[in-house]
Amino acid sequence: MGGPQLTELSRSECLHLLASVSVGRVGLSIKALPAVLPVNFALLDGEVVFRTVEGTKFYAATAGRVLAFEADGYETDGLSGWSVLVQGVSRVVTEPTELNRARQLTVEPWGADGAADRIVRITSTLVSGRRFQRTPQ
Repeated sequence: MGGPQLTELSRSECLHLLASVSVGRVGLSIKALPAVLPVNFALLDGEVVFRTVEGTKFYAATAGRVLAFEADGYETDGLSGWSVLVQGVSRVVTEPTELNRARQLTVEPWGADGAADRIVRITSTLVSGRRFQRTPQ
């Protein structure tokens, strides 16, 4: 197989691709150790939002912290795909109008039995992405 051809993506291309999937990974620090956890997410005004439960380690580690968020897509043959990385500061959504808009999004939490009533938003300081394409040999 030939080496991959990488193409840098614009911010708008990255956001378009993020909007096409519903699962990503949050990179954060828990007890001073790196962790990467899957989340269902959506975009609100071009920023990542996800649900969590107040009082959990995940909630404590995400509220008001610098986070990395990554999502990707690929063809099952492994010959092409994309990856988008969002880096920024998180915050719990509390403003009533914004909270109502965020609750309208279809974002089901992982394994929280419907109790995930806190919405975290990542203010996207940096958004970058790449598309890759390999040629079969």
